[in-house]
Amino acid sequence: MIASLRGGVAGVYADSAIIEVAGVGYSVRMSGKDLSQLRAGREVYVLTTMTVSQDAIALYGFLHKATQDFFAQLTKVNGIGPRVAMAILSTLTTEDLIKAIRNNDVTALTKAPGLGKKGAQKIIVELSGSVNLDFLVSDSSSDSAQPAPHGASTSDEGARQVVQGLVSLGWQLKDAAATVEQTMTDLGLEIPLHTSQVPVVLREALTRLDRGR
Repeated sequence: MIASLRGGVAGVYADSAIIEVAGVGYSVRMSGKDLSQLRAGREVYVLTTMTVSQDAIALYGFLHKATQDFFAQLTKVNGIGPRVAMAILSTLTTEDLIKAIRNNDVTALTKAPGLGKKGAQKIIVELSGSVNLDFLVSDSSSDSAQPAPHGASTSDEGARQVVQGLVSLGWQLKDAAATVEQTMTDLGLEIPLHTSQVPVVLREALTRLDRGR
């Protein structure tokens, strides 16, 4: 099984890219969000998931582990194939997908092409019990907590929750912590971060991290 590819981008198309590795071009289906980050002629590292059906063998690619994990979760839902799963990931960010499942928001999910109301309801029912939706709340059963951002008190539970949320979405701890610290500074928020400000800081931090990709 092909788990990842590192090579040059030979071409970017509507729903796929050609990644050339050692003279071999691999056709990799990717979300629109990931494809928008690719540029022909540049090197890229892509995580891949191979699917095998009666009709074809397909390779799906992801720039972030969190997105790949959600793809795997979505394709486990009865009636949701890899094409529909990729359409969902092209339409919704990981954060929006988590919110839609947590809030039973069928309308948000059905914005994805090829996904009807029944399919959206299945996703909500089947994934609400298997995906960590409440990612902003620290896991009290964990033996080791994530460190607070540099400059914040270790008792700053709010800031720590934001960092944990970003890490759970696939960002590196050091990048998440630095971004949270800078975001709090720019927004003029005091330490410790109040619980009501956690969503605000999370959204702004995600925006900044996305811009820096």
